[in-house]
Amino acid sequence: MSDDNRPLIIACGALVSELREVLNINGLNEAVEVRYLPANLHNRPEGIVPALREHLDGRGSRPTMVGYADCGTGGALDRMLESYPDVQRIPGSHCYEFFAGSELFAQLHDDQPGTFYLTDFLAKHFTALVWEGLGLDRHPELRDTYFSNYTRVVLLSQTTDPKVVEFAKAAAMQLGLTFEHRHVGVQGLASSIPVTFKSPKNIKVPLVKKESV
Repeated sequence: MSDDNRPLIIACGALVSELREVLNINGLNEAVEVRYLPANLHNRPEGIVPALREHLDGRGSRPTMVGYADCGTGGALDRMLESYPDVQRIPGSHCYEFFAGSELFAQLHDDQPGTFYLTDFLAKHFTALVWEGLGLDRHPELRDTYFSNYTRVVLLSQTTDPKVVEFAKAAAMQLGLTFEHRHVGVQGLASSIPVTFKSPKNIKVPLVKKESV
C-alpha cells in the first residue's frame, strides 16, 4: 500500500501529454499522483481491467480516478468499478468521444458511421499501433479487408502541431481513405477531472477551436 495520500489518477499511457497539460494549467502537478499504464493496451483491451485492479487494490483510501473510458473492454471496466464505488472513470466509450465531446462525436458518427478516428497520440504512433499492430506491414493485402467498411479518417487533434496533421494525412493515404480534421483540444479531458482533485481556484480549460481541412 502506498504512503502517498495525494489524489491518484491511473491513466492510459496514450494520455500522457494531454493529462500533463490539464494538470499544468490547473496547478495540480504536485497535488496529484499520476500512474500511466502501457499505451499498447489499446491493442489489448482485455488487459486493462487486470492492470487497473492491481493499482486500485494498493491505493489505500485516497480519492482515485481511472483515466480510461470503456476503451474496448465491453463493459468489463464498469463491472470491475462496481467493487470500487468511490472511483470514477472518464465518461464515454473511448478517448475519441471524451476528447470530441458526446455531441460532436455523435454528429460525426451519424454523418459517416464508417469513420476511423485518430487522436494526436494515435496519429504519431499510427505505424506501430495500427499498421504493424494489425500485421499490415507483413500482409498489406489485408488492408482492404480490415478497412472495407471505413470511408474516412478523422483526426480529433488536441494540439495545433502541423506535424500531427501531416502524420494523420499520411495515415489516411496509407489506408486509402479520405481525410478530415477537427481540432478539439483537451476540454473534454479537463472536464472529467473530479471536483475533489481540483485546487481552490476555478479550473481553467484551454480554448477549443473547431476546424476542418
